[in-house]
Amino acid sequence: MRRWRSVLRTPVGLTATVLTVGVLALAVVAPILWTDRADAIDTDDILAGPSLQHWAGTDNLGRDIFFRTLVATRLSVELALAATIIAVVAGLLIGTAPFLLGRRSGRAVVAGTNIAVAFPGLLLALFFAVVFGVGATGAVLAIGLAGAPTFGRLTQTLVAGIASRDFVAAARVAGVGRTRILLRHVLPNVSEPLVVNATIGAGAALLAFAGLSFLGLGVQQPAYDWGRLLFDGIGSIYVNPAAALAPGLAVLVAGLAFNLFGESVAKVLGVGVVGGLPALPADPPPLEAEAPVQGTAHGGTDLVLDVRDLEVAFPGPRGPVHAVRGVSFTVGRGEALGIVGESGSGKSVTALAVSRLVEPPGRVGAARLDLLGTDLRVGETRAQRRLLGTSLAMVFQDPMTSFNPTRRMGGQLAEGARHHQGLDRRAAMARAVDRMRAVRISEPERRAHQYPHEFSGGMRQRAMIGMGLMGTPALIVADEPTTALDVTVQQQVLDLLASIRAADDVALVLISHDVTVVGEVCDRVLVMYAGKIVEDLPAGDLAGGARHPYTRALVAAVPDMETDRDEPLAVIPGRPVDPADVPPGCAFAPRCPLATDHCRTEEPPLVPDGTGRRVACWHAGEPLGTDDVDDVDGTARLEEVEVS
Repeated sequence: MRRWRSVLRTPVGLTATVLTVGVLALAVVAPILWTDRADAIDTDDILAGPSLQHWAGTDNLGRDIFFRTLVATRLSVELALAATIIAVVAGLLIGTAPFLLGRRSGRAVVAGTNIAVAFPGLLLALFFAVVFGVGATGAVLAIGLAGAPTFGRLTQTLVAGIASRDFVAAARVAGVGRTRILLRHVLPNVSEPLVVNATIGAGAALLAFAGLSFLGLGVQQPAYDWGRLLFDGIGSIYVNPAAALAPGLAVLVAGLAFNLFGESVAKVLGVGVVGGLPALPADPPPLEAEAPVQGTAHGGTDLVLDVRDLEVAFPGPRGPVHAVRGVSFTVGRGEALGIVGESGSGKSVTALAVSRLVEPPGRVGAARLDLLGTDLRVGETRAQRRLLGTSLAMVFQDPMTSFNPTRRMGGQLAEGARHHQGLDRRAAMARAVDRMRAVRISEPERRAHQYPHEFSGGMRQRAMIGMGLMGTPALIVADEPTTALDVTVQQQVLDLLASIRAADDVALVLISHDVTVVGEVCDRVLVMYAGKIVEDLPAGDLAGGARHPYTRALVAAVPDMETDRDEPLAVIPGRPVDPADVPPGCAFAPRCPLATDHCRTEEPPLVPDGTGRRVACWHAGEPLGTDDVDDVDGTARLEEVEVS
């Protein structure tokens, strides 16, 4: 409300508000006060010019044009608002259809919307007016349906932006249906720009309706609106110009009031308006669906997650971009698995694929993708949603975007319990408060009624973990859970994850850039580069037992207490590989000091080394050359080179 009140603090906003309120007030009181004077016929004073008795003159029956203009305000505004409501409702249905229907049907809706938006609005209104027939009802339907494509296009854009946020992904992980996500999480976050554009749309509808009535397609006698009065007055414009000027001025003032009010609110709230919307990007071509390789079900009761030959691809300008290429790993009950690598190595995409959060046009294929023995590759079912909602907890990277900013924290945590566990509102809220207490949030009863912005970063991250604990998770996937948190809070979050893991024998997949954190928290580490696992080793061997040059370079790039402060920090030369342009052979070869022609032509397989570890390198374990490394206490460090 504070932001809306700030509209009145600007000259344009104050003027527009006064005009809009004045028009609406006139629509209410004018028919009550002046209908009799507006309908009074005086055959002795036909087509009279402006005078003290008749400020705008009279029409061909001697009726006062000024009072008729005032009385016509109600019908003009009512019809414009009715058309706006139709445009908004139809636009919402069009705009939310791609989110609800999925990619294939959604693309057809988007294509149809784009075609409709390409036609001028007035042309569409005239077309629909002919279809629905002459009269006020037909004109309302015509203008409403003509405005629906533009409003639907705006809704599609806004919904697509919110649908990619983390709190929507969290709701999907919890198994919440698309309709509930739309109503509870998406629409509340796009309501302000939609309201602003609906206000502007009312002004446009007012002008369009006056235009149809002026053309004889709108309001018919004996009823009258401003457009009808303008049509009647234009016939006597040479005798009495005020007969056309009065309704024309009313249309101008009212339309200007609605438009200026909407524009003023838009500037204060910082939202965009319908006018001048850029064209939506063309949908990329879909990838060929990959048939999953059939595998036998794993019968081990201690195995929580079993992934075999995971592939994730997205459309690109030059063909599919393979973000994850043949990743295989398992996670046992109570085990902590770390995944490290530079940005773009495929860590987060792997986690999203495991959590069933990769949406079209992305394609996921795997020989096996089992959670607690359930195949996640099959089509989405109620049982699968329940499994993901209760047995898998996802902790996203940015705690600020992990929650819906328009809903209270307790309600967001309780939603999954109500949806999957059948708890009523009171029991679900009690469970939410208990879980907030379990993740060490002080005063959980009070905090449950606060909004996300009232929580600190560390509290939001703990609340995100608490959301995952609303069920009985067997696996927690934490994607950079300590990003943007200070060191003290980072340690608190990591300690919390460790205590949850120890208390309930929960498996943990921790994704991080920080190899030191992973080495301290995890039992085993997967090192990813260019969408593939290049090394799988125990966390205790990271510092001194890594065999792949890339793993050793990652460790060397992290300073420790023994790092010489007088020497430049170690860096990995070159740039990470572009997933859309992976070179032949070993992807790390252009940056590797051990690379040979064999490395550049043939990709090394990820094979066990006989000690329970896996490594993909033709020169695994070979010492780095003296020109490229400074070996301090057995830790290989690449010498500093300039990154080009």
